[in-house]
Amino acid sequence: MLLIIVSYVAVTLGGDPLRLCAHFVTMEFFPFQLLRAPVLKLKAPNVEQPSAMTVFSVLFLSYFFVLSGIIYDIIVEPPSIGSTQDEVTGSVKPVAFLAYRVNGQYIIEGLSAGLLFVLGALGFIILDRANKKHMSNKSRYLLLGAGMLLIIVSYNLAITFLKIKVPGYMISSG
Repeated sequence: MLLIIVSYVAVTLGGDPLRLCAHFVTMEFFPFQLLRAPVLKLKAPNVEQPSAMTVFSVLFLSYFFVLSGIIYDIIVEPPSIGSTQDEVTGSVKPVAFLAYRVNGQYIIEGLSAGLLFVLGALGFIILDRANKKHMSNKSRYLLLGAGMLLIIVSYNLAITFLKIKVPGYMISSG
């Protein structure tokens, strides 16, 4: 690699690549003729390999935080929950969804949407677990039902959240 770089520099500057290469080699090895590198006997630390469930849990938790928009929350610092004033009574009501802004969110809105996505992913994981060998039919049907229920509920709630966030979404104007 060094030879390629030296040749390129020499050709670019109009010099002799072999003479320039000799200078680089001299500069590279000269300090090691005067100095001696110490002999170190370092031992690598014994770190246990984490269990598969630990790795899965850390990845699943990070999946939840990323889908919840934690990076957005850290950068923009939105309020945890919003408020709106009732036109009739004049009282202030709490609001969980930042309506009409698809690219903005309250913290509680992001966490609840992230929880829905995690529940849907958990449903798919449960469906995968139902496909194991040596499982009784009762357990298999129970896992299939629970997985499908989680997927359907999380999907429908996510669509409901989207309809709350963007009023008039998926309503035909015909």
